Amino acid sequence: MQLFYCPNIQGQQAILEEDEFRHACKTLRKKEGDQLHLFDGRGHYYLAQIAKTSKREARLDILDQEERPLPWSFSLHLALAPTKNMDRMEWLVEKAVEVGVNKISLFLSQQSERKKVRLDRLQRIALSAAKQSHKWVLPEWGELQKLTDFLPQQTAPHRFIAHCHSSDLPLLKAACPKTIGPKEEILILLGPEGDFSWPEVEMAEAAGFRSVSLGHSRLRTETAALYACQGIQWELGQ
Repeated sequence: MQLFYCPNIQGQQAILEEDEFRHACKTLRKKEGDQLHLFDGRGHYYLAQIAKTSKREARLDILDQEERPLPWSFSLHLALAPTKNMDRMEWLVEKAVEVGVNKISLFLSQQSERKKVRLDRLQRIALSAAKQSHKWVLPEWGELQKLTDFLPQQTAPHRFIAHCHSSDLPLLKAACPKTIGPKEEILILLGPEGDFSWPEVEMAEAAGFRSVSLGHSRLRTETAALYACQGIQWELGQ
């Protein structure tokens, strides 16, 4: 089943635009009367029929729809410093979408080696991963900002920072709440390849983050992120 991303849906009408329109109607030569499978990135799937096409858009009639949210009620927020190698960052975004991360935020820390990120490219990779894995919910994105600006903005009831500054930290799986309410957010903070500086750890703890360990192995940033997300979902029985 080939999916098309269509956030512009009102009632029983949908408008397919830009890249998705060009792919459907120019590349695949879909025409009036043909049916398309749509999703809006917010957990809804639609079966729609092309009613009218123009040079820049296609208007569709909704024939059927189905709600397909992520299979857990809480919100998983992954915040990390971009990796130096963008190939690894792009791989992580793809896998984060596949496992069902709700939000991805990027920040710059003292030891960050990459200072700029093409967010539009990462969003396209996320969209492609959602289509391939049939995830109907696209992650929200936070703008790249300094860690010092990011920390005070966070209000998630469950906030964790994973680092390697101590061997006595509780494991993330032990620190996870045993139960969690609908829509409650869990935020996991991961540093760059050189880890957080100690002042950054203290700053995060002062902002309500709890320090945790991901185990004895030293993991790459992208490996640690995927390990942490899967661990949280596993501990909460998802």
